[in-house]
Amino acid sequence: MGKLMKIVKKLLLLFFLVLIIGVGYLGYQIRQNVQHVMNYEAEVEQAVTENNIPEYKNLVLAIIYTESKGRTEDLMQSSESAYGKRQMIGTTKESIDAGVAFLAQAIEKTNDAGCDIWTAVQAYNFGLDYIQFIKERGGKNSIRLAEEYSKEVLSPLLGNNDQKTYRYYRPQALIYNGGFLYSNGGNMFYADLVKMNEQFIKWLK
Repeated sequence: MGKLMKIVKKLLLLFFLVLIIGVGYLGYQIRQNVQHVMNYEAEVEQAVTENNIPEYKNLVLAIIYTESKGRTEDLMQSSESAYGKRQMIGTTKESIDAGVAFLAQAIEKTNDAGCDIWTAVQAYNFGLDYIQFIKERGGKNSIRLAEEYSKEVLSPLLGNNDQKTYRYYRPQALIYNGGFLYSNGGNMFYADLVKMNEQFIKWLK
């Protein structure tokens, strides 16, 4: 019995050691990502000022973190909103200018509709029609409503009439539904991801 307890203690110690190393590595990676994103702070500050949303600078930085972690030319994945198709943007400045302009438009429409800011953020991923959808359902974004829109509106609109899904291994998804998204249905966890990444920006910049 004593030998068994020693083995159990050693296994528990090993488990906690691996856990500490894993958490430390994750923290290091997050800090590195934040530093990459912060390289574009001046460009973001200029863009949010020009679009009359200076108070949302950290939110834009969080969107960059979410979309690219500051590691591609199209930092805000703005190509589709600006040109209607992917891989049309070739400079970081163009991506920021287009992305911030689209976000400013989403925020204006969201304010006019009486919805919360996270509706605008989710609309950055889903498109501006999502704002009216949320307005008609109380004005506050939630994962439940985002899932309804993804499943019932967006994915069928883009050809997924059979509610096909694919695996998505982010903590938010694993906790909510075991880890999946609807094909062609955008990311129903997008606003929550941006919210989390905005905290990383605030803590580590």
